[in-house]
Amino acid sequence: MMESEKLDILQERYGLVTERIRGIPKERLGHGELEAYFCFCAEFLMMIDDTVKFLEGGGLETAPLEELQRRNHALYADILPENYENSYGNPAVAVRRLGRDLGQPLCVLYAELRSLIAFAYEGRLEELVVRMELFAEIYGAFYHGAGEEEALPSGADVSRMLYWFVSDYSEIALERRIGEQVCPDKCFAVDRIMKSDLGHERYLYSYGEYVSENELETARFMAGLPQETILTMADTYTEGYRIGFEVTGKDLSKKRTVGLHYQIGFERMLRQAVENFAEMGLRPVICRAAASMLDSGSGFWGGSANRQFGYDHRDDKALFLDKNYVNRRLEAARAAYEEYKEQAAGYGGPAVVETFGEADFSPIVKDEALRLSREQSRLWVEYRSRMGELQREYIPEEERSFTIIAFPVPEIGPVFQELFRETIRINTLDYMLYRRVQQTLIDVLDKADYCELRGMDGNRTRLKINLYKLADPEKETIFENCVADVNIPVGEVFTSPVLKGTEGVLHVKRVFLNGLEYKNLEISFQDGMISGYSCDNYDKDFLYENILFRHETLPMGEFAIGTNTTAYVAARRLGVEAKLPILIAEKMGPHFAVGDTCYSHVEEIRVYNPDGKEIVAKANEISDLRRENPAKAYFNCHTDITIPYDELGELAAVGKDGSRYVIINEGRFVLPGCEELNKAFEEG
Repeated sequence: MMESEKLDILQERYGLVTERIRGIPKERLGHGELEAYFCFCAEFLMMIDDTVKFLEGGGLETAPLEELQRRNHALYADILPENYENSYGNPAVAVRRLGRDLGQPLCVLYAELRSLIAFAYEGRLEELVVRMELFAEIYGAFYHGAGEEEALPSGADVSRMLYWFVSDYSEIALERRIGEQVCPDKCFAVDRIMKSDLGHERYLYSYGEYVSENELETARFMAGLPQETILTMADTYTEGYRIGFEVTGKDLSKKRTVGLHYQIGFERMLRQAVENFAEMGLRPVICRAAASMLDSGSGFWGGSANRQFGYDHRDDKALFLDKNYVNRRLEAARAAYEEYKEQAAGYGGPAVVETFGEADFSPIVKDEALRLSREQSRLWVEYRSRMGELQREYIPEEERSFTIIAFPVPEIGPVFQELFRETIRINTLDYMLYRRVQQTLIDVLDKADYCELRGMDGNRTRLKINLYKLADPEKETIFENCVADVNIPVGEVFTSPVLKGTEGVLHVKRVFLNGLEYKNLEISFQDGMISGYSCDNYDKDFLYENILFRHETLPMGEFAIGTNTTAYVAARRLGVEAKLPILIAEKMGPHFAVGDTCYSHVEEIRVYNPDGKEIVAKANEISDLRRENPAKAYFNCHTDITIPYDELGELAAVGKDGSRYVIINEGRFVLPGCEELNKAFEEG
């Protein structure tokens, strides 16, 4: 069938389904709450239809800024915090009004309909049609059963219709998603970066993402920066990507694309970055962060209308996740990768611009929200593992790289502009100085049998970290000397601990992980594996989902010593320590990662420090299973937890003969040759 014929059919279907939905508010079901729900959804879908017509009519280019702002607010109004207690997107509201049986699946349905905002702005007619038809089908089942209570669909009936929807459209969704991730011609956001007037904030409304004051202020701030500053930011970002290939001996010339991940508002920096990447022979691929329950992955994202809404719907897949769905989705993903095999081979990896400083968020765990069962959690872990294997089959880990850089956003408060300047300074520190000092640390650590670490001033950490034993100290090393390439800024040495003999308690008084604050987080280890965990503000189930990522246990995958005292002092001076992303926070003290090692899936690649020694501590007893049982060798997660200097009593390297080399004592570096790191404390 010709593309024009397909389009004609889609347009006809769209006209029919919107006409049907437009008539819903005039009909009666004989059930007040159900009528209210379906009218609520129908009115939202008519707003989507109005948006489609507005966009087709060139409204983005001709409408006044005030109208763009009004439309953006209207599309997100009902899930904003001030309105959320009256929204059917809130599972507590849906269950209260419709009962648990119907409330849960109908809440999921409405959340899925909200993905149409993104599809309208991207002009994806098929995505609009299939979801509107799903809504019309479910409404029709209730309409035909109206007047006969026993004939109304049950929650199981609605769930079944949702199940077949996600099952039937997995192939289309994954073909689209994987295509976006590797094909530059499928990226609608590139035009927003390269062709928009970035001096005027109206371009922010062209994505369809929620635009909060945070995005507006970011864009205004970026527009006012000198071009020299923009060049420094972009050059640091793109050079980190290039050097990541260089230091690992990977051939960048084989690559054709780079994946850009960013928050809207940073387009001026991204425009320069696109030009820099073009000089390396790379075109950008950009996609939207997941908008639908059929989607996965990340890309660009806008402001959060309500983070609680996202948290409430994190496990909507519990409605349909089973073995058949997992297998169907994996089959669809393989078909999509096969279709884009050539483009996938040319994908170089992601270049990520993270942000930090958003308002604190403590999620409310709602009984009415769906949650995965233990069996579904096991299935989801298995699915993520197999999807990772599939991706690596078409985009080999040993041929790709990445880079990550982070900047604050205005929501952090009055210190924003000063912190932004400090962040640029921290991101561009003298890496040769850090490389020299960190080599001094490594020279001592290479002599150690294990390390001991204890906290102070209320920090209850007591850890023994067993280290890899070198066979040839003249040619081999345990720790990587990490300067500013893939992980910007500079400032750490890290290794993969030996699990057997690694034991004790890791405790931090306060830490932010993936945007969530944990108070008095405590994790116990026995032979390198988590044996217990707790914190003051969340229960064990929450930690199981958000730190262990639904695994029964995880290994200590990384032990590192952060050396960026400049970042630490600046954060303390500005009072933003708790707001820093792990990318910077991990450089501000010793840190430990639970999950996979830093060399996950690339253990066989030979890596060398600047002194020429080969880094040999890349695996542990778990990842050593990769040859015989890859499914048990990896966990597909890696979460860094940092002990700040002011909570650190002592970190010492202990030799086989019992000799002790104290590296940090009461928050200061005391190892000879590392005095330079303490200057920031004195100057701060």
